[in-house]
Amino acid sequence: MKNSLLGLLCVVFCLNNTYAQTGETMYAGNGEVQGIPYSMLIDIFKEFDEKSDKVLMEEAGETDTDYPLHVVYYSGDGRFDAKKWHEQNKVVILINNGIHPGEPDGMNASVLLLDDILTGKVTVPDNIVLAFIPVFNVGGLINSRDHSRANQNGPTHTGFRGNAQNLDLNRDFIKMDARETRSLAKLMHKLDPDILIDNHVSNGADYQYVMTLLSTQHNKLGGPMGKYLNEKFEPNIYTEMKKHSFELVPYVNVWGTTPDKGWTAYSETPRYLSGFAAMFNTYAFVAETHMLKPFEDRIKSTYELMRSIMDVASTKAAEIKDSRKQQKQWIKNSAELSIAWDVDTTKSTIIEFKGYDGQMITSEVSGMPRLFYNKQKPYTKKVPLRNTYMTTQSVEVPKAYVVLQGWHDVIDRLKLNGVEMRKLEHDSTITASIYYITDYKTVDAPYECHYLHSNIKVRKESKSITVRKGDYIVPANQAAKRYIVETLEPTAPDGFFAWGFYDAILQQKEYFSAYVFEDMAAEMLTDNPELQKEFEQKKKDDPEFAKSSRAQLHFMYLHSPYYEPEHMRFPVYRLE
Repeated sequence: MKNSLLGLLCVVFCLNNTYAQTGETMYAGNGEVQGIPYSMLIDIFKEFDEKSDKVLMEEAGETDTDYPLHVVYYSGDGRFDAKKWHEQNKVVILINNGIHPGEPDGMNASVLLLDDILTGKVTVPDNIVLAFIPVFNVGGLINSRDHSRANQNGPTHTGFRGNAQNLDLNRDFIKMDARETRSLAKLMHKLDPDILIDNHVSNGADYQYVMTLLSTQHNKLGGPMGKYLNEKFEPNIYTEMKKHSFELVPYVNVWGTTPDKGWTAYSETPRYLSGFAAMFNTYAFVAETHMLKPFEDRIKSTYELMRSIMDVASTKAAEIKDSRKQQKQWIKNSAELSIAWDVDTTKSTIIEFKGYDGQMITSEVSGMPRLFYNKQKPYTKKVPLRNTYMTTQSVEVPKAYVVLQGWHDVIDRLKLNGVEMRKLEHDSTITASIYYITDYKTVDAPYECHYLHSNIKVRKESKSITVRKGDYIVPANQAAKRYIVETLEPTAPDGFFAWGFYDAILQQKEYFSAYVFEDMAAEMLTDNPELQKEFEQKKKDDPEFAKSSRAQLHFMYLHSPYYEPEHMRFPVYRLE
C-alpha cells in the first residue's frame, strides 16, 4: 500500500504530522480535531477497499464536478449483490455524508466506524450490510474554507453548503437539478435500502444534548411502517443510544425562541433526501448533532448513532423487513393516497427535555433585547412535542396518468426513478379527467433555482380528448405509486407543478387585436343570450371590469372558439 492507514487517518484529524491517538479519537498537536479534505477522504476509503475483501468501493455516478460520486460497501461475506442481500433477508443500511459539507461529523465518524469494523473493535452482525457515501456534495467539500459556518463550534476549516451549481442538495430530490442527486437516486433504486441515515449538524436553539434525531414523520409515512417506526423502531434507538452514553431527543424544531414550551415535530417533504426515501418505503433517520457542542463529541455521537441503528436493525431485522413488505402491499391496495399533511395542534406527547434557561438581555450591537442561553442554569422539564400530523389533501388514485410528450424534464425524472410507462404508438381519443389551474401563489425570489408555487387551486373536468403518438401512459399501481401520485398531482406541495416544471402552460400564447375582435364579440353576444346574461352580470358585480373595455373583450375572447385550450390546462391527464 502506498500509504499506511494510520498515516491517512492522521490527516483526517490534523493538517500537520503531529498527532497522538487516544481510543477512538485522533487529536492534532494543538488538541483540535479537524475535518477531512476531499482527496484524503477518498484515499482513506480506497485504502479500506485495498485492505479488506469485505469492502468494495465503486463509482455510483456523476456529480456536478469533474469527480464521481463514490459508494463504499461493507459486506461480511465479501459478496456485493444487492438483490442477493434482500433474498437473504439482510438489512441494507445506506449512510449518507456531506450533503452539507460544512457539517462534516458524519464523514469523520464513518471513517472511524469502518476502521473499527476492519480492526475488529466493532462487529457487524451477519444480517447487516452497510453502504457509505463518503461525501455526497463533492463540489461543496472541494470548496472548503475558513469561516463557512458562523454558528458552529469547529472544525475551523469546512466545506460549503452549496454544490458546484450552488444548489442546496437537501432540497433537490424532486427537481433533481444536480447530477449527484440523480446518481444517488439511481443508487437508492438499485440498493432498495431498508434504512437511510443522513448525517447533519443542526442550527436553532441551544440545549444540553449532543445529538438530536429527525425521523420521517410517522403519520406522513403512514401504514405499517409509520406504526412500527413510532411504536418500536425509534424508541429502541433511543434506548440503545442511552447505553452508549448519548441521550437522544427528537430534533428541536425551534427558531428564534426557546424550546421550554415544546415544539412541533419537523415533517420533511420529498424535496429532502429523507422525505424522498420515505416515498420508496425506506426508514429514514437524519442525525442532527448540536452545532455548539465540541466537534470531537459530535463525531462520537454520530458514530454511536450509526452503531445503535445498526444494532437495533440487526435485532429487529425480521420485523423491519416484514413491515416494509406490508407497507408496499398497503400502498398497492390504497385507492386513496395523501399528498399533504399538517400538524394536529390538539395532540401532543409529553417528553423530558434538558435545556438551558433562555433569557432576554440587552444586545451590545443593537441595544435591543436579544436571546441568551445561560449554560449556568441547566434545567430538566416536561414539554409537549406536537408529533401528530393529519392529512390536509388526499386524492383518489386513478388507473393511470397520461403524461404528454414534450415535457422532457418530467419524463426524464420519472424514468430515472424507475417509473414504468408505455409510449403510445397511435393517436387516439380518450375520456380523461383534466385539471385546469385556477389559482396559485409564487415566491417573490427564486428558491433553489426555481420559483416555487404554493396554495395551488384547480378545476377538474371529465372530457373526451385526443392523445398523440409519443405520449406516455403511466399505470398508477406499480412500485413507484407513491412517487407518481406525489409528483404528478398538480396540487401536491412538492409536485412537479409546484417546482415550476409546467410553467409554460401559465402563459397564454395567442391573443387578439381589439379593433378586429370587437365585431366578433358583439355578434357572440347577439347569438348567445346566456353569454349576454353572464357578461352583464359580471359588469354589475365587478366595477373594475365594468370600466375596462380591454377586460370585457378578454372575457369574450375566453368564451370564443379562438381561445387556446392549452392555456392553464395541466398536461397530465387522469384515466379513472
